[in-house]
Amino acid sequence: MRRSNVDHRISGPAVSVTVPLNRSGRGERPRRAAAYERAVVVVPAHNEVDNLPSCLSAVVTAAACFPAPTLTVVVLDDCDDQSIRLAGKYGSDVHFIEVQARNVGAARAAGFSYARTVCAVAASAQHRVWYATTDADSRVDADWLVRQTDSGADMVLGVVRVENWRQTPAGVVRRYLNAYRAKRKPDGHGHVHGANMGFRADKYWKEGGFAAIGSGEDVDLVRRFELRNYRIHRDEALSVETSARRAGRAPEGFAAYLRSFSRREGAG
Repeated sequence: MRRSNVDHRISGPAVSVTVPLNRSGRGERPRRAAAYERAVVVVPAHNEVDNLPSCLSAVVTAAACFPAPTLTVVVLDDCDDQSIRLAGKYGSDVHFIEVQARNVGAARAAGFSYARTVCAVAASAQHRVWYATTDADSRVDADWLVRQTDSGADMVLGVVRVENWRQTPAGVVRRYLNAYRAKRKPDGHGHVHGANMGFRADKYWKEGGFAAIGSGEDVDLVRRFELRNYRIHRDEALSVETSARRAGRAPEGFAAYLRSFSRREGAG
């Protein structure tokens, strides 16, 4: 396991520990939801106290619909907005940890490293664990985990829908929607969103997990899965509601992508 000098303060059950941060799939039979014995959902957050309640309520609902125990790990990354006060309000299966990385890739990685330590699943059984991740300003649907695991894929990539466009010029919305719908791959949509993706735990660890990069950690992981020819399912019906805010947490994340259409509006 790769190690990091980032200290992880844990606020879930009453524990205080330090958790360290931390390649082929051909020939294997696809797995379905019932084949998974556990799921883990990781939610990175930097000063998201206003968004976390609705995000976590949705994740808890999705976990309740999944036919196996599900651990949710909220990774509070350099937060100073009292997000930690939410710890303990969503049940014993929702854990909060704190890191000081200011890096979404490192935060996602920290969440899965923590989950692997807490769940204590043997290396030989990691293929029976499903990992998923979303963002704190997003809300998943109730069938989110079931739909991912029912695909039988090693990785599932969904799409996003913007919760409202009330503060966005009509021209920006039109250009965004046209560009979003046009981005295609031979096997489905062409999008990668950290807010809506899942993958087998054993494949994740074989590929080294999320890289500690400030933006594009999701795209980076997908590329490594593609290089291994793992089964990747791009599901246009697997949708997560997300924010249309222009000031995001990742330097080149979804908010920056939306801003690019505003610049085009100004140009012409």
